[in-house]
Amino acid sequence: MNAIDLMIEEHKLIKRMLAVTRKISIKVLNNEEVDYNDFNKVIDFVRNFADKHHHNKEEVILFKKMGDVLGERIANGPIMGMLVEHDLGRLFIGNLETALIKFKGGDNDSRVDIIANAIGYTDLLHRHIEKEDTTIYTFAQRKLNKEQLNEIDLACLEVEKEAKKNNLQDTYITLLKELESKIG
Repeated sequence: MNAIDLMIEEHKLIKRMLAVTRKISIKVLNNEEVDYNDFNKVIDFVRNFADKHHHNKEEVILFKKMGDVLGERIANGPIMGMLVEHDLGRLFIGNLETALIKFKGGDNDSRVDIIANAIGYTDLLHRHIEKEDTTIYTFAQRKLNKEQLNEIDLACLEVEKEAKKNNLQDTYITLLKELESKIG
């Protein structure tokens, strides 16, 4: 599987976690019983699988290659937009973590911040993934030559091999399945 196809497959896993996040948020909204530690598991998945693993391949390998080869207009236009959205996602996740700490410290009003940041993140990522899958990735496949795409594939393969040594993929796919099973 080439790097871009792999990233699209990873997007499917990330979208499944977004669905879990929304379901937990709805439980908070409806004042249902919630295991708030599930949000910490979501944060773990987002930070280590979606961000450090997946976004790292985009930012360090694919987007860098696109900017280097396709020029400043691409680097400072659509690629910069994707990078800004990655940073905004990190902000939502950081704010979610802060709200969880406040809630666990007894601040019940922090539940609104938990919901706002969790849903803000899910909305951002759904739209972000759509742009990458339908525009950024297809643009890269059309505009980069075979040699450049092969360089991306090889660099991403190295990232995958290193992650596999640390059991990263299996760990986070298992976590996702456990949360899906628990949340319904």
